[in-house]
Amino acid sequence: MTDIAIQKTKEDLASKSLQVTVPADRVKAAEAQAVAKYAKSARLPGFRKGKAPEGLVRKKFADAIRQTVLEELVQASWERARETEKLKPVGQPHIHDLKWSDADVIEFELHVDVHPELKLAKTGGFKVTRTVEPVTDAQVTEQIDKLREQKASWTPIESGKPSPGQLVELSIANLDEGEAEARPYSLVLGQGQAIPELEERAMELALGETRDVEVKFPADYPDESKRGVARKLRLTLREIKRQDLPAFDDAFAREIGEFDDAKALTKSVREDLEKEAQRDADAKVRDAVIQQIIQANDVPAPKSLVDRLARGYAEAYQIPQEQYATFRAEFGPVAEQQVRRGLVLDAVVDANQLAATEKEIDARIQELAAARNAPPAQLYASLEKAGRLRDLERSLTEEKAFTWLLGQSTVTEGKA
Repeated sequence: MTDIAIQKTKEDLASKSLQVTVPADRVKAAEAQAVAKYAKSARLPGFRKGKAPEGLVRKKFADAIRQTVLEELVQASWERARETEKLKPVGQPHIHDLKWSDADVIEFELHVDVHPELKLAKTGGFKVTRTVEPVTDAQVTEQIDKLREQKASWTPIESGKPSPGQLVELSIANLDEGEAEARPYSLVLGQGQAIPELEERAMELALGETRDVEVKFPADYPDESKRGVARKLRLTLREIKRQDLPAFDDAFAREIGEFDDAKALTKSVREDLEKEAQRDADAKVRDAVIQQIIQANDVPAPKSLVDRLARGYAEAYQIPQEQYATFRAEFGPVAEQQVRRGLVLDAVVDANQLAATEKEIDARIQELAAARNAPPAQLYASLEKAGRLRDLERSLTEEKAFTWLLGQSTVTEGKA
């Protein structure tokens, strides 16, 4: 019997496209098996089970027989492709342009994502500078003000017009759509919670005033179909509230947490910001090393991986299908960088056997459990249930990979 023909038509580091041709004798043999299967179990009027004529079985179960043949031959083709092309697939293949000719030859294109195998010629000998940005008094004050905002109260204002930072209660009716009843809407002005022109019109209203206005969606509005579109609205300003921040004193510090006084809280905030600055410096060093490796090795960003990553983010952010093209164009450069970074780390991990071991994962879980004052088994079960064990493993693996990478290069401490 003639072999199924597999011909590579296109490939990149992370995907392959193969043209598959199933010869007529293989198709006819598969069809004969399918007909025999249905004939054996078929119950047709006037015939005992399994005794119906082949021609009648073919006619009665034509669609089912055709589907069975296709499924069997596609699976056989996939198995042959994996063997002949030595594929390491990531997920299931996709079938495109399937044709079943009158000569009983089946042709289709088989597309499959594969595990990238990147060989890095240079992974060390680079020079990077680690710079920790100093924490300023202004940053500390800003962080404390955020804590005060969390405990703030909102006090109604009895008259006048609203201003940025104030909470407004509006009633909005879309006159273009003939809305009879206005819908309630609340927002804090100046925080981008509504389109700019709507906020501007709201700040022109006096408390209790109703006015018909026209607002226009901005040119960069996420929904392309609304960009530059004008709407006629009926706005009513129902309420204005100002934010009253609590005093920053010892009582406030004790309310926030286990702090004796405001000075202790200030010290804690500064220490947290300093730790964050250290982490940020470490992240920048890692990024700098990765970028030098990418440039030294001319690491590609396979379109198949970039597309897969972009699709994943679009689903996570619930981007409507009609907006995907714009999202893909804007997110493309970020996705390409993430793909290159992932390829470099995977190559380093594979080449140097740096994957996190079960022992290391268990040790990290014990550390986390001790910090949370929880039993390790309980934390393990919680992480497993939430599907986060894989994230923990990946995090540990990346730590090991960067420790190895930074050990191959020179890192010097810089001054901000």
